Amino acid sequence: MDALPPTATDVLISIDPADGSEVARVPCTTRAELDSMVDRAWHAWRTSGWKSLLPHRRAAVLHEIASRIAAEKESLAQLQMRDNGKPLAECRAMAESAVGTFRYYAGVCETLETEVTPPRSDYVSFTVLEPFGVVACITPWNSPLMNDATKVAPALAAGNAVLLKPSEDSPLLAPELARICREAGLPEGLLQVVQGRGADIGAALVAHPGVRMISFTGGTATGRAIGEVAGRRLVPAALELGGKSPHAVFADADLDHAVAAVVAGIFGSAGQSCVAGSRLFVEASIYDEVVGRVVERARTLRLRLPSDPAVEVGPLASFHHRERVIRFVENARAEGGRILCGGAVPTGGIYDKGAFYLPTVIDGLSYKARACQEEAFGPVLVALPFQDEADLIEQGNGTAFGLACGIWTKSFKRAWRVGRALEAGSVWINTYKMSVTTTPFGGFKDSGLGREKGIDGLRLYAQVKSMYFGLHEQPMSVAR
Repeated sequence: MDALPPTATDVLISIDPADGSEVARVPCTTRAELDSMVDRAWHAWRTSGWKSLLPHRRAAVLHEIASRIAAEKESLAQLQMRDNGKPLAECRAMAESAVGTFRYYAGVCETLETEVTPPRSDYVSFTVLEPFGVVACITPWNSPLMNDATKVAPALAAGNAVLLKPSEDSPLLAPELARICREAGLPEGLLQVVQGRGADIGAALVAHPGVRMISFTGGTATGRAIGEVAGRRLVPAALELGGKSPHAVFADADLDHAVAAVVAGIFGSAGQSCVAGSRLFVEASIYDEVVGRVVERARTLRLRLPSDPAVEVGPLASFHHRERVIRFVENARAEGGRILCGGAVPTGGIYDKGAFYLPTVIDGLSYKARACQEEAFGPVLVALPFQDEADLIEQGNGTAFGLACGIWTKSFKRAWRVGRALEAGSVWINTYKMSVTTTPFGGFKDSGLGREKGIDGLRLYAQVKSMYFGLHEQPMSVAR
């Protein structure tokens, strides 16, 4: 029987959040197709020679992928801008990041060393890294090309086959990456794209018996559900999850730099970042001054189309996500929060068509309030005062999250004390939101398990095998 034409239930519709227009329709992967993709991935892994290819030859393919991404940087950036609404300059930076990620893991692939371990008898022992085989990489909608590269590059460098599932809200970049990889010489079947909704095909991918490792970036609730499935299946799962990052300003800080970083840390990417500094803690003696300056700057941010060269804050990634942000702010208001600026959908002109939301600052809440505990994932900042280091540490650690934090002070000793005491996987001192491919990234507590990026980012996708070569002069005895 001929296949039926796609319907609204078995296609993903990419909507440009800048104006509500339809960009593309992408067919969802069926369960039967997923089974075939897993079989094809295993066949490619076993027969292509990729897993046993000498590291420098595998690295050459990764370098070629990087070069081809660089050659298509502008078209990829334009596509991402339409797929999820990020400002074009930021989309270009994401494409550059993907280039750098593939180049970095080409270098790691070619130079990574394992261990010769100290012997305790007549043998030589050492470790080698073996790929898992077929791994599932599941990425979020906020920075698709960058996040796809962060997972795919080290997974391929480690010798695996990859099933890449992008978010249903940003389905257009992953197929382009897969095409570029094939054109660069990656054997057919080693990178395939699974399309569909997380609750359907995403769940089937995680539970599939042919998947031997899972890497997920996204919300904590989904991560916990994936972790439960992985635990039952006894397969490893790397989980990079949500955050409610504290951004602290002490009275001795350079306030010009601190205020600029606070504004960039929460309103950059329209707040749609797992490490967004969504909780601002300010030492009580300068609280009114700092919060006042942040509010003043937030009111003047240029809320424009993502294609506008002057844009500072673009639309949210989807209209349904904007509804979630609206509910978050209304709940904060109901808790007694004071809306110091924003807190509304702008109207008129471009705002009537796009998924825009005003940069918002809220104060007057306890650090235990829902708005200070839950992730808005939007341009919403909650401001709170603190009295001293102990008070900051108590409030800063007073959430289930532990992804990142920022500290502004001129005192090295204070920065060291507070940075060590705050429960976060990344600590930024007198800077914010720095993240590079060479440095491990991940969270504490409910912000996830495992570390991406850096050399550990490749080891994440490999299994350690210990090997022993006996040097005994005499036959081994039963009794030792």
